[in-house]
Amino acid sequence: MISRRQTIALLAGLPMTLTAARAAAAERAVITPVDLRGSLDAGTLGMKAGTGGNQSRKFQAIIDKATAAKVPVFLPPGDYRVSNITLPAGTHLTGVPGASRILYDGEGFLFRAEGADAITLSNIAIDGANGWLSDDTPALVHCRAVKSVTIDNCSIAGARKTALQLERCGGRVERSRLSGAQAYGLYAVESTGLSITGNTVSDCGDGGILVHRWTKGPDNTILQGNRVERIHARSGGTGQFGNGINLFRADGVLVSGNHISECAFSAIRANAASNVLITGNQCLKSGEMAIYAEFGFEGAMISGNIVDGAANGIAVVNFNEGGRLATIANNIVRNLVADGPYTTENGFGVGISAEADTIISGNVVENVPKWGMLLGWGPYLRNVSAMNNIIRHAPVGIAVSVAEGVGTAVIANNLIEATPGGAIAGFLWNKQASRDLIDGADRYSHLSISANRAG
Repeated sequence: MISRRQTIALLAGLPMTLTAARAAAAERAVITPVDLRGSLDAGTLGMKAGTGGNQSRKFQAIIDKATAAKVPVFLPPGDYRVSNITLPAGTHLTGVPGASRILYDGEGFLFRAEGADAITLSNIAIDGANGWLSDDTPALVHCRAVKSVTIDNCSIAGARKTALQLERCGGRVERSRLSGAQAYGLYAVESTGLSITGNTVSDCGDGGILVHRWTKGPDNTILQGNRVERIHARSGGTGQFGNGINLFRADGVLVSGNHISECAFSAIRANAASNVLITGNQCLKSGEMAIYAEFGFEGAMISGNIVDGAANGIAVVNFNEGGRLATIANNIVRNLVADGPYTTENGFGVGISAEADTIISGNVVENVPKWGMLLGWGPYLRNVSAMNNIIRHAPVGIAVSVAEGVGTAVIANNLIEATPGGAIAGFLWNKQASRDLIDGADRYSHLSISANRAG
């Protein structure tokens, strides 16, 4: 007979047993999901792991056979050397995470797909081994005009150019790791409903995640929950390269909840990208501007971000090129430096900059080497409101343009502390042109300054 004490012990152990069972079931589910029933096993069809020889012809034949039968290909654990694999419509290649490895053999291209309804790669590790790619091959994995691309739980490493390039594609890239590309981790252009979520992109030569368009227009890509780190600018420049997340001409993009660190230039750079939402990101140790909305854009909401370490913090600028209409709210910007990757006329070390039709509200700026905020530049100032912000430890708290031809600005209800050059001061371009305006700006009719407190 089971004693009362034994019964209690058995009941106490039951939750741990159930938890272990669920974990084991989850692991099995990753390796043998339901959607692989009826799949073709590449191993039983002649693919041999670890042989060191090129198996491209055999692998292409297996993929072609599977897509004709509309079933997935399962790649068993092991290393397989292949090159020049064309992915037909309906390709679904999967394996064991971290164990099923494709090694590029350097004969022109690795994976290429064009004009397909759907392509799926999951649970596959790809190693480009820095192998030669032909002139017409921009990336290890290159998809063009694929309606639905799924890259899930894959790793792509060691690309001599770009790791993953998607042109005119929709679908999703998720839970994947892109590292060691000499150019970009992910380059997506003219996307059609693309989601890029939960990925890690690291140690790339010229950029992390790029969302571009050949002509400006709606793109509507979602970039959420990605980790981007250690992005370089091997090709130099003044911001074309070296960005963690880079938008160009792509309207309607959401950039949310990403962790971006150690980028040579910007953590997030939106160039001519309208109606962009940049929210809840952590931007650490940027080499230039941490968050940038620049040139011909209309509509940028930048809110709830943390910037810690950069040459400049957040900028919404280039009114002379049509850059306007923004909200900069509830961000923390701190610990900037005075040195950037190139020489510029107004220097570095500015917390938040804006030029036209912009509200700056509820932000905290601390420890910056030049200006806590910069409102306007020369004659490029119109309808900027800076209210309810806290600025601490800057040579000048708020620098506002008083050049001829400027538009209006409102500066109100800000707390400004430890700014020895003035809490609020008028500037002609880079030169201070006024006393401290904390008590008002009667001399400058375009400014409304009230209810600010300096300490």
